[in-house]
Amino acid sequence: YPDNPHEGEEFGYILEGLVSIHLGHRIIKAKKGDSFLIQPREPHHIVNSSRRRARVLWVAAPPTF
Repeated sequence: YPDNPHEGEEFGYILEGLVSIHLGHRIIKAKKGDSFLIQPREPHHIVNSSRRRARVLWVAAPPTF
């Protein structure tokens, strides 16, 4: 489910698999070894783009949980 816009930054590193990063109306594909940094000013979420397992290291500052 999409995370609502909020303050801070989020970093991700794809450890395994293929994912789609949804940022508002944009979709960015990322595979093992790719990384991303987002300013979460719009709805966003991540989706496993294949039938295989995907693992992502996700860091949010400040924490949103």
